[in-house]
Amino acid sequence: MTKIFCDIADKRLIKIFNKKKIVKGFTTNPSLMRKAGAKDYKSYSKEILKITKKPVSCEVFADDEKNMILQGEQISKWGQNVYVKVPVFNSKGKFMGKVIQKLNKKKIKLNITAVYSSKHTKKILKKVNNKTNVIISIFAGRMADVGKDPIPEIKKSISMAKKFKNVEILWASVREPYNFLQAKEIKCNIITIPPSIIEKIEKFGKSFNKLATDTVKGFLIDSKKSKFKI
Repeated sequence: MTKIFCDIADKRLIKIFNKKKIVKGFTTNPSLMRKAGAKDYKSYSKEILKITKKPVSCEVFADDEKNMILQGEQISKWGQNVYVKVPVFNSKGKFMGKVIQKLNKKKIKLNITAVYSSKHTKKILKKVNNKTNVIISIFAGRMADVGKDPIPEIKKSISMAKKFKNVEILWASVREPYNFLQAKEIKCNIITIPPSIIEKIEKFGKSFNKLATDTVKGFLIDSKKSKFKI
């Protein structure tokens, strides 16, 4: 079964989507936090963690190992349901294996983000134990954006992670509802999806005739509003 996480930092929407049974957790990042209007990262994150008991990933934003570790330790104390999100590389292209290993040894739940290949996954797995929960987030959509097929890399990563009962592979950077069906087909553990696409997934099952009728209804409504004439 592929679990659906909601990729969002807007507190109002988190309250709404937290009530949906289909949503099993939440992922955030500094960009989503900024877009949501967060002024204080710590207090805003803590408010999110109070809204839901479901897993929430909160990301470090330091760019060096020392401060990533310090931030990770602090974030881990914000709530029992928090996963510390750590990038696989920093902005200089250095592998953050030391950060992953140190936080993992301290039994801190991790979400390793910005992963793009099974080679990255292999490097990560060498740094984690087989007890503390770890999510490896593979950016499928961004891979597809530059003409790369994400499916083979995710499948290889899933195969490698099977040796670890505590490691889950997450399909990230979703572009369309059909990505959920693709993730299910390859038995990806988790997929994190924006709210607008989750709403479309909830409508799965419409017939082609119903889709056609709804489409034409939309055209008709817009043409009437525009008062078009020929």
